[in-house]
Amino acid sequence: MRVVLQRVKRAEVRVEGRVTGKIGPGFLVLAGFAPTDTDAQLTWMAEKILGLRVFGDAEGKMNRDLAEVGGGVLVVSQFTLYGDASKGRRPSFIDAAPPEQARQLYERFVGLVKEKAGTIAVETGEFGAMMDVELINDGPVTLILER
Repeated sequence: MRVVLQRVKRAEVRVEGRVTGKIGPGFLVLAGFAPTDTDAQLTWMAEKILGLRVFGDAEGKMNRDLAEVGGGVLVVSQFTLYGDASKGRRPSFIDAAPPEQARQLYERFVGLVKEKAGTIAVETGEFGAMMDVELINDGPVTLILER
């Protein structure tokens, strides 16, 4: 599983003009899945994201997590995270899970995030749809996570 996590002031996903997910401060999570991903990997990633301490405390140090700042999570499927552009000029997506398996992994991952989130709001995009993602960054905090 690969994730690009962006700390945001706000983020929104639209499909054909319809808002499918929207958060205020928190994390925009772009999630890609491989055919070899396991439940243990999905669980680890959900727990890692929810526990990351990348929000500033009173001294400006990244010491607070989502729950402490009342943040939300917006999860968007992104198979292109498995794009390999090392050869030629067109990326290969052979390492990405096939669509039906990826859908199951995505739904399981979202379920785990929601289950473990407690009071943290969890929103989503729409798997397989052409999505417009709009966000306002909250500082230069972008992490790549892989498990």
